[in-house]
Amino acid sequence: MKNNASLVYSIALVLGDAIAIIAAFTLAYILRVSISHVPITAHVHALTYISILTSLLPFWILIFALIGLYAQRVYDNRFSEISRLFIGAFIGILFVISYAYVTDTTIFPARRVTIYAWLLAFAFLLVVRSLNRIGRRSLFRYGVGISNVLLVGDTRSTSELIESLSATDQTGFKVVGVVRGEHDTSHAHYRHFSTFPGAVEGLHDTPLHIIIQTELYADNDQNDEILTYAQEHHIAYRFVPGNSELFVGKIDVGLFHSVPIIAVHQTALIGWGRVVKRLTDLFLGSIMLIIASPFMLIIAIAIKLFMPGPVFFRQVRLTRFNHEFNVYKFRSNNMTYNGLSPEEAFEKMGRPELAVRYRANGDFLEDDPRIPPLGRFLRKFSLDELPQLFNVIKGDISLVGPRALIPKELALYRKRHTILSVKSGLTGLAQVSGRRDISFEERRTLDVYYVQNWTFWGDMVILARTCWIVLFHRGAV
Repeated sequence: MKNNASLVYSIALVLGDAIAIIAAFTLAYILRVSISHVPITAHVHALTYISILTSLLPFWILIFALIGLYAQRVYDNRFSEISRLFIGAFIGILFVISYAYVTDTTIFPARRVTIYAWLLAFAFLLVVRSLNRIGRRSLFRYGVGISNVLLVGDTRSTSELIESLSATDQTGFKVVGVVRGEHDTSHAHYRHFSTFPGAVEGLHDTPLHIIIQTELYADNDQNDEILTYAQEHHIAYRFVPGNSELFVGKIDVGLFHSVPIIAVHQTALIGWGRVVKRLTDLFLGSIMLIIASPFMLIIAIAIKLFMPGPVFFRQVRLTRFNHEFNVYKFRSNNMTYNGLSPEEAFEKMGRPELAVRYRANGDFLEDDPRIPPLGRFLRKFSLDELPQLFNVIKGDISLVGPRALIPKELALYRKRHTILSVKSGLTGLAQVSGRRDISFEERRTLDVYYVQNWTFWGDMVILARTCWIVLFHRGAV
């Protein structure tokens, strides 16, 4: 049975966005025209101003829809939603300005109204969407808008889904039944069934909204039975492949000499995506380098004064297609250990046990004896990474990507070829994961996830998170 909760929520978001935009433009007009005593450049009556903007509102909403602001995968991800709201508000205001120019219509009585409207629109959209989110979760607590889920299969994915969907008041999903070969009494919040027909019979009084099959049966008739039941009863059907490596990254479905095929690419970053990513690296990297140049000069002088030895640290690292390059960083280590791997450095100082702690703690030690006070300060605020902007401009690495590792570190990692299918990055998903104490293995798992699920918007979110972490030192990179 179809659940319209997502559709209703999307409609609520559209209405909320419309109210927020009109309220922002109205307040912008009041602040600049009614309250301010500074002369305006054009006399635009308030009703004329509001009527024109109201007529353009559907186009603004269409822009939001095109960038995915009404898609569940976006509004369920708070950080992704915020970044797209900011960009959507900016594109929306540019559209209004373009309309005024093309039609030769005077919309804004003063230039500051435009700036006020943009900033207020972003702020009001955040507030309204936050209220919508709070309201939605409040309804979840009362059982309103909940999607009932039936899991079919006895795999690790089944247990993972049971665990991740357990907080119904947060996710909006409730596991009402699980079809497993063995009886499981460890969870009281769902019913166990040994066969799919038994689940259908036992849950006949419970509306089902989603069936998720986590394994294929050897008997195709059983698989057909599940899919047919879902289609006949208009229940959403999802399938989790047993070989999860097969269905990640970029997937194309098409015809190959009249035969339907699925093409699975090693990474989602292919074709025009690579072009856009490179252009973004050049544009944003150049701006960052210009802004960072004065600070880099000060840091270089400080290193020369307080840390005798070379200013820069160079080391061979790996990037796309196993290509080796020299990474540039400000030297933060004591010269005695400069250029040595953590294992070599700790062995040299006679404390090899620190290498184990270093790796287990996500390549980090609170009081690393290799690093003097100035180096510790540079690392705390990630200032030692600034010279890597030259690597970005050169094309050795990207602004966002897997961490550039030395060959010896990556040699024994099983999925290194997946990581090396894209350029390494100045920052990445592993660096902004919110935790410092994750192991080498966990960090590389996040790198693999990034490679296989790359999106342009994902890169923008990671960059925004990196700025937040560096500026406010929360979960330092």
